[in-house]
Amino acid sequence: MHTDDLEARIRRIEDRHAIIDTVVAYAVAIDEADWAGFASTMTDPVHIDFSEAGLPAADLPRDQFVGFASGALAGWTARQHLSPNHRVVFDGMDPDKATCYSYMYAQHYKKGAPGGEFYLMRGSYDNELVRTADGWKIAALTQHVSWLEGNPDAAAGSVPE
Repeated sequence: MHTDDLEARIRRIEDRHAIIDTVVAYAVAIDEADWAGFASTMTDPVHIDFSEAGLPAADLPRDQFVGFASGALAGWTARQHLSPNHRVVFDGMDPDKATCYSYMYAQHYKKGAPGGEFYLMRGSYDNELVRTADGWKIAALTQHVSWLEGNPDAAAGSVPE
């Protein structure tokens, strides 16, 4: 969007920062096991497509996805999700929609796990966001797995996000 309208340009900058903040808040909430904060980053329902990691695409009630994530990650001693390289693309027809493309660097550690304590997922996310009365929220999330490293079974019963 190119315009000489300063107010519109400032709004676009503010929106871009709010969108990136939402995507980063999603990652940080996972690491902190802040499941209420995690839920607050998404719409209800939310479309999740983690099919490359074994979770088929579906529209899920937000609480169901939060429950899945919290249960799948509970077995890890520590987690660190880095969310870099944000590229925000606004919908040309609707100023209340945007996609934030971001990299995924998801580290998982399980102290003393047989077969290795470390598991790493690398890839990217397509975060589709909408503006709501409560700010920008992730309405759809597609995970792309580029490569995996380490022991995915380190946290028995856990399936990394």
